[in-house]
Amino acid sequence: MLKVDRGAGAFDVVCLSHLRWNFVFQRPQHLMTRCARRRRVYFVEEPLVETGAQPYLRIERCEGVTVVCPVVPDGLADVAVTTAQRQLLDAFMASERITEYVLWYYTPMALRFTDHLDPRAIVYDCMDELSAFRDAPPMLRALEADLMRRAALVFTGGQSLYAAKRHQHHNIHAFPSSVDVEHFRAARSIEHEPADQHDIARPRLGFFGVLDERMDLALLAGVADMRPEWQLVMLGPVVKIDPASLPPRANIHYLGGKSYRDLPQYLAGWDVALLPFARNEATRFISPTKTPEYMAAGKPVVSTSIADVVRPYGERGLVRIADDVASFVAACELAMREDPDARIRTFDRYLTRLSWDTTWSRMLSLVNDVALGPPHRPVVSTSRAAPLPSLRARVENA
Repeated sequence: MLKVDRGAGAFDVVCLSHLRWNFVFQRPQHLMTRCARRRRVYFVEEPLVETGAQPYLRIERCEGVTVVCPVVPDGLADVAVTTAQRQLLDAFMASERITEYVLWYYTPMALRFTDHLDPRAIVYDCMDELSAFRDAPPMLRALEADLMRRAALVFTGGQSLYAAKRHQHHNIHAFPSSVDVEHFRAARSIEHEPADQHDIARPRLGFFGVLDERMDLALLAGVADMRPEWQLVMLGPVVKIDPASLPPRANIHYLGGKSYRDLPQYLAGWDVALLPFARNEATRFISPTKTPEYMAAGKPVVSTSIADVVRPYGERGLVRIADDVASFVAACELAMREDPDARIRTFDRYLTRLSWDTTWSRMLSLVNDVALGPPHRPVVSTSRAAPLPSLRARVENA
C-alpha cells in the first residue's frame, strides 16, 4: 500500500499533460510514477469527446498515479469545453481534498482551465517544443509565455531545448531523458520471440516510438530499397500523418504500438536499433528517450543528425550518425560488424551515470526548494472563461 507523505511540508502533484497516460510510456510516466511513491499524484489528460455525454471525469489508477480524463459532449464549443474542464477539475480537487499542491505542466494549453488555481508552486517540464509540432494551436506560444511568467521552476527535456529557452526564465534546468537500465538490459538474455516478429527474417533493423511527422519516411524507404534483404521493424502508433503515407515495402514491417513492458522482447531480436528522424522544425529540439534505452539493450544504434543525439552520443562514438540513404546504409553495415562485447562494455560504462531514479531525485530537490520556499508571485492576467450554467460534475471510476 502506498505510504503517502502527509507530514509537515507535504504536497500533492497535479500534472497537466497533452499525452495520454496509456499511450506511450515515456518521460511523464517515468517521473510521475516515481513521484507517486511518496505523495499523491494526479495526471490530468486532455478531454475525450463522447456523443451525447454530459461532462464528467473518467478516473483510473495506474502504478500509483490517479489518471483523470475529462469527457465532454460532442459538438461543445471550445469555450464551453474549457469551462467544463475548469469546473470538473475544481469539483474533483475539492472531493479529493487537494489543498496543498504543485501544478506540474507538460502543456501550456492547460492554463486555460487552471489559471485561477493557487498552488504552492508551478513547475513547467518543457519536454518538447510543442509549437513546432504539426497542428499546434495558434495560441500555444502566447500561453507558454504566460506559463513561463507564472512558473517558479522550469525543466527542459534536453540540452538543445535548454539552450533555446535558458534566457526566458531565471530558474531553468536541463534534464535530458534518462533510462531504466535494468528494464532494457533484459533484452540481452531474452530468447523468446514475440509472435508477430518471430517469422521476420534477419538481419532486422528496428525502431520503436511514435510514427508521426518527425519520421524521415523517404530515408526509411530508401534504406529498404537499397538493401531489400534487410528487414525494417517499426513499432509504434501512427499519429498526425496519414497511414497511407508510410512507405509500403515487403521488407518494412509495421507492427503497431507495443507496451513498455514488452519492448525488450522485440529489441532482443534486432541487429541494429534505428533513430531515422527527419531534420525539420518538429525534431530540432527533441531528445529521444530511446537512445539510452537501445544502448541498455546492448544494440548498436544508427541515427540521423538530431542535435541531442549527436551530442553527447555521436561525439562519444556511442551512436553512428548519418543522414542520406547511402551513408545510413553504410553506418548500419558497420554497426553490424562491431564487436558486441566491446560495444556493451562501452555502453555500460556510460550508462552508469544515467538513471530515472537519480534524475527524479535531482528534480524533486529543486521542486521542494520552490514548493516549500517563499511563494513565487508573478504578475499575470486574470482572464476567465465564462461559466457553463447548471453543469453537474460527475466522476466515473474505471
